[in-house]
Amino acid sequence: MPLLRIQLDTDPVTARRVLRLHQEGRVHHESREAAREQAWRQGRTPAGDPVFVGVTNGRRNVRLLYDVEVYSDTVP
Repeated sequence: MPLLRIQLDTDPVTARRVLRLHQEGRVHHESREAAREQAWRQGRTPAGDPVFVGVTNGRRNVRLLYDVEVYSDTVP
Protein backbone atom coordinates (compact mmCIF):
# COMPACT_ATOMS: atom_id res chain seq x y z
CA MET A 1 0.00 0.00 0.00
CA PRO A 2 1.24 3.49 -0.76
CA LEU A 3 2.43 5.91 1.91
CA LEU A 4 1.24 9.49 2.05
CA ARG A 5 3.58 12.01 3.72
CA ILE A 6 1.61 14.46 5.83
CA GLN A 7 3.09 17.75 7.06
CA LEU A 8 1.32 19.47 9.93
CA ASP A 9 2.09 23.07 10.83
CA THR A 10 2.97 23.48 14.49
CA ASP A 11 4.94 25.66 16.87
CA PRO A 12 8.45 24.84 18.17
CA VAL A 13 7.23 24.01 21.69
CA THR A 14 4.69 21.46 20.45
CA ALA A 15 7.24 20.01 18.01
CA ARG A 16 9.71 19.40 20.86
CA ARG A 17 6.96 17.82 22.95
CA VAL A 18 5.86 15.46 20.16
CA LEU A 19 9.48 14.50 19.43
CA ARG A 20 10.14 13.82 23.12
CA LEU A 21 7.02 11.65 23.39
CA HIS A 22 8.09 9.69 20.30
CA GLN A 23 11.56 9.13 21.75
CA GLU A 24 9.92 7.79 24.91
CA GLY A 25 7.85 5.35 22.84
CA ARG A 26 4.62 7.25 23.42
CA VAL A 27 2.15 8.89 21.04
CA HIS A 28 0.91 12.47 20.70
CA HIS A 29 -2.71 11.62 20.00
CA GLU A 30 -3.82 15.06 18.83
CA SER A 31 -1.25 15.33 16.05
CA ARG A 32 -1.70 11.69 15.02
CA GLU A 33 -5.44 12.26 14.59
CA ALA A 34 -4.77 15.51 12.72
CA ALA A 35 -2.54 13.55 10.30
CA ARG A 36 -5.30 10.99 9.79
CA GLU A 37 -7.84 13.76 9.13
CA GLN A 38 -5.47 15.43 6.65
CA ALA A 39 -5.24 12.16 4.69
CA TRP A 40 -9.05 12.05 4.52
CA ARG A 41 -9.14 15.70 3.38
CA GLN A 42 -6.75 14.78 0.57
CA GLY A 43 -9.25 12.19 -0.60
CA ARG A 44 -7.30 9.15 0.60
CA THR A 45 -8.50 6.39 2.94
CA PRO A 46 -6.04 5.62 5.75
CA ALA A 47 -5.20 1.92 6.07
CA GLY A 48 -3.58 2.21 9.49
CA ASP A 49 -2.38 4.58 12.15
CA PRO A 50 -0.20 7.49 11.07
CA VAL A 51 3.48 6.98 11.93
CA PHE A 52 5.49 9.91 13.25
CA VAL A 53 8.71 10.28 11.24
CA GLY A 54 10.13 13.57 12.44
CA VAL A 55 10.10 17.33 12.59
CA THR A 56 11.21 19.80 9.94
CA ASN A 57 14.12 22.08 10.65
CA GLY A 58 13.03 25.65 11.16
CA ARG A 59 12.53 28.35 13.71
CA ARG A 60 9.21 29.74 12.58
CA ASN A 61 7.73 27.29 10.11
CA VAL A 62 8.07 24.01 11.99
CA ARG A 63 6.10 21.01 10.76
CA LEU A 64 5.42 17.56 12.14
CA LEU A 65 5.95 14.78 9.60
CA TYR A 66 3.76 11.69 9.51
CA ASP A 67 3.58 8.81 7.07
CA VAL A 68 0.09 7.42 6.58
CA GLU A 69 -0.45 4.14 4.80
CA VAL A 70 -3.43 4.57 2.49
CA TYR A 71 -5.47 2.26 0.35
CA SER A 72 -4.63 2.26 -3.35
CA ASP A 73 -7.04 4.05 -5.66
CA THR A 74 -6.96 1.23 -8.18
CA VAL A 75 -9.90 -1.12 -8.43
CA PRO A 76 -9.32 -4.66 -9.82
